Amino acid sequence: MIDAIVLIETEPARIAALADELVASRGVAEVYSVTGEYDLVAMVRVGAHEDLADVVTQGIACAEGVRRTHTLVAFRAYRDADYAWDLGSD
Repeated sequence: MIDAIVLIETEPARIAALADELVASRGVAEVYSVTGEYDLVAMVRVGAHEDLADVVTQGIACAEGVRRTHTLVAFRAYRDADYAWDLGSD
């Protein structure tokens, strides 16, 4: 499994609609609206580098309202399993 983080700069009027469109796309697991230089962050999970290339270059980068992207490929994932199980327990 290949995990990648795609930072996305968008046209301001398209942020919410684009987030909804992207999260419904193949390979896009999650989309976050964020502050800072980029407007959205997409978490992409695919089986092969060729799939990642398709998701980013033929999907995300070509979507209406996307100005630019910056992709980070993860080498290894570090997760706090206890944190995930504690969510919603209060």
